[in-house]
Amino acid sequence: MKSSIREKLEQLGMRLAELDRWLASSEATSDMDVFRRQSREHAEIQPVVALFREFRQAEEDVATAQAMLDDPEMRELAESEIESGQGRCTDMELALQKALLPRDPDDDRNLFLEIRAGTGGDEAALFAADLLRMYSRYAEARRWQVEIVSAAESTLGGYKEVIVRIAGADAYARLKFESGGHRVQRVPVTETQGRIHTSACTVAVMPEADEVGDVTINPAELRIDTFRASGAGGQHINKTDSAVRITHLPTGIVVECQDDRSQHRNKAQAMAVLAARIKDVQVREQQARDAATRKSLVGSGDRSERIRTYNFPQGRVTDHRINLTLYKLDAVMQGDLDELVDALVSEHQAEQLAALAGDD
Repeated sequence: MKSSIREKLEQLGMRLAELDRWLASSEATSDMDVFRRQSREHAEIQPVVALFREFRQAEEDVATAQAMLDDPEMRELAESEIESGQGRCTDMELALQKALLPRDPDDDRNLFLEIRAGTGGDEAALFAADLLRMYSRYAEARRWQVEIVSAAESTLGGYKEVIVRIAGADAYARLKFESGGHRVQRVPVTETQGRIHTSACTVAVMPEADEVGDVTINPAELRIDTFRASGAGGQHINKTDSAVRITHLPTGIVVECQDDRSQHRNKAQAMAVLAARIKDVQVREQQARDAATRKSLVGSGDRSERIRTYNFPQGRVTDHRINLTLYKLDAVMQGDLDELVDALVSEHQAEQLAALAGDD
């Protein structure tokens, strides 16, 4: 293990001991905000320090076995102990390196997921509905909450555009690599000749902005219009000006929300989506600057970038960023995304580790 990594882990051990003392003191409950912050830090550090202690114990076991090599009667046992101990050390060292990787500060956030139909007309809109169902079922399996914020339905029951809010532990961390172009190859329901068509949708995954501090929006830079909602919803929703359209003049970003009967609720939802979109623009601008020096292996997340193909005739899904093909399309469309997500997270971690090695 590199001395720099060992030094960081030793510092974490000292910090954990410091937090243990503080949490056990009478001072801990004097300020609940500080208590929650310190408790959260303790929970993050503790498993890393525990793993480092196991690693050091495995190192000591290897050293003890190496000291037994000179004893002919113990040599075979010692060699076996050394081999297994070194294997454990290698596995734990990699796990510790991953634990020390810089954490995305947005990973713990809830998110807004936007799906827009692209090339393909009605078939693209139907595919947008399929993607929404896929992500919704994945969210349900992980006990996340899914709420439709805004939806523009197509004539055949798909979506021209749909925005949902997904809330739950590690929601953004698990779904943040889904941004980009999603392509489908299949025979559309509207195709009478049985020909395979290619359609596409774009997906945007944006961390939810904090109500205060994350994004500053000047009210003077907003144009807010109200209008009557269209589509399903009964008499009330269509007879009152409950729908809200907000235009952010400096960026030209436009957000509409009309799913709720309350104009106040629609405005609040639209403002939340607007803040997330502005934050997303800022993040992507920063990523573009960072990409000038180092391009992420899992892609830039640019929404025009084709990231995945869903081929129904062959029953396969291919993620082009990591050259991964799975022949389990039906399961994927039912929300079985863990294999894809885990592979993307692992590739991102590998790229981060390589970058840290390069910096060293």
